[in-house]
Amino acid sequence: MTEHTTRMLIVGSGPAGLTAAIYGARAGLQPIVVQGLQPGGQLTITTDVENYPGFRDVIQGPWLVQEMEAQAVHVGTRMLWDTIVEIDLTGPRFTAIGDSGDTYVGDTLVIATGAQAKWLGVPGEHELGGKGVSACATCDGFFYRGKKVVVIGGGNTAVEEALYLTNHSHDVTLIHRRDSLRAEKILQDRLFAHTGITVLWNKGIDHFVAHPEDGHLKGVKLIDTITGEHSLYETDGAFVAIGHAPATELFKGKLELDANGYIVVEPGTPKTAIPGVFACGDVMDHTYRQAVTAAGTGCMAALDAERYLAEREYLAEKAAFAEG
Repeated sequence: MTEHTTRMLIVGSGPAGLTAAIYGARAGLQPIVVQGLQPGGQLTITTDVENYPGFRDVIQGPWLVQEMEAQAVHVGTRMLWDTIVEIDLTGPRFTAIGDSGDTYVGDTLVIATGAQAKWLGVPGEHELGGKGVSACATCDGFFYRGKKVVVIGGGNTAVEEALYLTNHSHDVTLIHRRDSLRAEKILQDRLFAHTGITVLWNKGIDHFVAHPEDGHLKGVKLIDTITGEHSLYETDGAFVAIGHAPATELFKGKLELDANGYIVVEPGTPKTAIPGVFACGDVMDHTYRQAVTAAGTGCMAALDAERYLAEREYLAEKAAFAEG
């Protein structure tokens, strides 16, 4: 068992954590990134990326995150493979214990553990990921210009995704297993007023159907939640929009979380209620959930961590001078 010490400990290795590492390393903080269960975050399961600035052509998510990691290492980041199972935020230094038994100690802590889209867990969903099934309309809607799409869900996320997809498709269908939506009324009003959106009520998803010729999505097999009747609804794209689950289990009772489990930060910053602890990326952002916004908040977290350390050191020197 080994103790690893650093001025900036980063938990999570998606765009937020890696960007924080790049900025932290360039500031001489010699950051350590503990990569976690899914190194690279959700980008590693994203095939085509067309909206990340700086790339004229479509790029692959895994390649993009590999380049971010390579840059972080190049400027002085240590990447360590472990899963954090326990964390102590009482300070003044912050301690994380890995599944390996190793201990990680940081003068500052950057939390970038991300969030995972919730999935239905029905047959065909995993197999057709990237082949017609998605959990992010903002990420993948562009690929369905002029095509027929469905959105599955009944909350704010589903309604927002359906409305967004009308920018690309004139044939959007919202599928909901109940006879009323959970979304806010203002969103429902916009949905029902839109002529390009149809709602299928009382329909659940039994499974996703692949086209026998090319292996891409052919449609969704529906089950009527009242009669039990099955039917095939053909579509080019299906967007599962039943919410996201932030990876904040470690921080329950230690940091303030909102009603949906996201870490609460000072508005407009990555600062948590504990000085020296910062949260960035999807673990604190339930609105945008994009690689580029995650990277932006990772930058903010590193800059604020650097300022926190500089101020702490200045105050320590000032106190020592006063005593001496």
